Amino acid sequence: MKKIDEVKLDKNASIKEALQIIGNGAIQIAIILDNNGELYGTLSDGDIRRGLLNGLNLDSPISSIIFKNPTCAKISHTKDQVIQIAVSKKINQIPIINEDGKVLGIKLLNDLIKPENKKNKVILMVGGLGLRLRPYTNHTPKPMLKVGNKPILEIILENFLEYGYSNFIMCTNYKSEVIKDYFGDGKKFGVKIEYIIEKQRMGTAGALSLLREKPDEPFFVMNGDLLTTLNFEHLHNFHISNNSEGTMCVREYNIQIPFGVVNIENDKINSIEEKPTKTYFVNAGIYMLNPSILEYVPTKKPLDMPTLFEQIIKNKNASVFPLREYWTDIGHTQEYFKANEDFEKVF
Repeated sequence: MKKIDEVKLDKNASIKEALQIIGNGAIQIAIILDNNGELYGTLSDGDIRRGLLNGLNLDSPISSIIFKNPTCAKISHTKDQVIQIAVSKKINQIPIINEDGKVLGIKLLNDLIKPENKKNKVILMVGGLGLRLRPYTNHTPKPMLKVGNKPILEIILENFLEYGYSNFIMCTNYKSEVIKDYFGDGKKFGVKIEYIIEKQRMGTAGALSLLREKPDEPFFVMNGDLLTTLNFEHLHNFHISNNSEGTMCVREYNIQIPFGVVNIENDKINSIEEKPTKTYFVNAGIYMLNPSILEYVPTKKPLDMPTLFEQIIKNKNASVFPLREYWTDIGHTQEYFKANEDFEKVF
C-alpha cells in the first residue's frame, strides 16, 4: 500500500501545486483531506486536463475540479475484494480507509494484479557510439551507463516488464559484447532477449530490416538511451484504439524568442509580441508500429525513424501519443548527471 504523505493536497491549492504533487507522487492522483483527516475528494491528471480545457489556468484553485465522491475500500476488505471494487469502477488507484473514514493509504490495481504476459515484441535500439558522453562511453556503450545503481538498459527492461512485456530484441553495434555479457538470454531478468548485431550503423529504424522473423502483433521500438515512467500499456491501448499503423510518442518543447516579434501583413503591422514562447511537439524516441510498416524499410540499409514515419503518413494512419510522464534523453553529460539526481525520487 502506498503512503499518502507525498500525494496529500489542500483543497485550496492551485492547479500548479496539484500538478507538482501528481507528478512527484508517481501514482497519477492526489488525495484531498478535510481538517479531520478524512477523505474530502481526489484529483487526477484527467480532472486537471478537463479544467484547463474549460478555461482554468495554472494559478486557478482546484476547488471546482475536485472529485468529491471517490470510490474507496476499507482496510477490512480482502485483496480480492479490493481488486473487484477497482475493476468494477474501472479505476487504477483506490484509497483505503479505516472504520472512521480516515485515509490510511492507496492501493494500486497494477500492484494487486500481476500483469498479463504479452507477446508483443520490444525492439531496443542500443547501437549508438555515445560520442557526446565521452569519456564515460570510452569502454561502455551508452545504454550500459549506470543511473542509480543499474544500467539504463536494465531500467528500461524493468519498466516494460512491469506492464507484462517480456520479449526483447536488442539491436547492437558499439561494444555489443558488453551488453550481451551482462544480459545474456535475459532469463535471470525474467525476460527473453534476442540480439541483432549491426555490421554497419543502421540509424534508428534501419535495423528493422534485420529482424529474423516478422512480428505478428504491433511492436514497440525505443531508443536505448531514454528513461521514462510511461505506462507502456496505455501507449499500446492508444495505438489499437486509434487504428494506427504507426504511433509516435511526442513531448512538448518550448522555445522563447529573445526579441519582440512583429506580426505583419503586407506592409502593415498587425501586432507585436514581446519575447513570445513558442510550443512545439518533438519526437520522444518511443514508437509502436504495426508489422505492415516493415514494407517501407529497405533491406539492410540505414534508415531513421522520422523518414519511416514520412512513408507511414503518406500511405497509412499515423498517430501521436503526447507524453506528460517523466522522460529524459541521456544524450549529454549534464543530462546523465540529472538522471542520476532524479533516480531515487522518480524510479
